[in-house]
Amino acid sequence: MLPLTLLIHIFVGSTLAGSAVIVALVMGYTSAAAILAAAAIGFVAAFPASWLVARKIS
Repeated sequence: MLPLTLLIHIFVGSTLAGSAVIVALVMGYTSAAAILAAAAIGFVAAFPASWLVARKIS
């Protein structure tokens, strides 16, 4: 199940990271640190989401 989780994480991670960056920019946080922090939060949040999706698929 780990390979499926990692494959799903590629897509879910980029989606959540991009969404978090857009939310940060809309809220007015335009510094590089804020944008990188938002991307990192989205990337990390994608791990449990990917695991749940992979578990439901398997």
